[in-house]
Amino acid sequence: MTLYSYTVATDSGFAPNPFYESCTLACCKPGIRRTAQQGDYVVGIGPKGSGNLLVYAMRVTETVEFDDYWHDSRFRKKRPDIEAGGKQALGDNIYRLDRAGKWLQAPSQHSHGNEQDLEMMRRDISGQKVLIGDDFIYWGGDGPLLPQNLRGLIAERYYRSRSNDGYIPDFIQWFESQQKGLVGLPTEGIPSPCKRRQVKRKKCC
Repeated sequence: MTLYSYTVATDSGFAPNPFYESCTLACCKPGIRRTAQQGDYVVGIGPKGSGNLLVYAMRVTETVEFDDYWHDSRFRKKRPDIEAGGKQALGDNIYRLDRAGKWLQAPSQHSHGNEQDLEMMRRDISGQKVLIGDDFIYWGGDGPLLPQNLRGLIAERYYRSRSNDGYIPDFIQWFESQQKGLVGLPTEGIPSPCKRRQVKRKKCC
């Protein structure tokens, strides 16, 4: 079991995406997504400027490849509609293979409106898989501080993993004591309906 912790640079509701009954990490943090396995834990903590408040915590209950994520009916609602506004605009189910085996990127928080962002796509796809957590807490902009005995989980750069091993028993005890599910909204707020050409990408990596 591994406990991953990292700084959520921008909490927009896209990465992670906490909507439709599961918390998913499909974009950004490719290093975590490449190595995390079912049963691991991931904790996202806000930046120092916001007081290192918690954004989310989840137990990884499943991992899937991108094309399987796209075609899985359970996650169809996580396909983005950036004109619709609301949580539909924040969908992270954005990558699929065409018949020739080429990756396609749906209009989303990581595209340039209708135009694909190939650099962002390469970075996201390099993570190889999507992390799914049915057991999660998402505080968004209303998160608490970590308990004092878990403050060592705060990552100064990139992310922490093996160096968190000593915190695992206390973290699990604390995690299981919390109210689960969607308990707050993204720090950046929920977008209003807008034209695709007006959509501004969220920097989350």
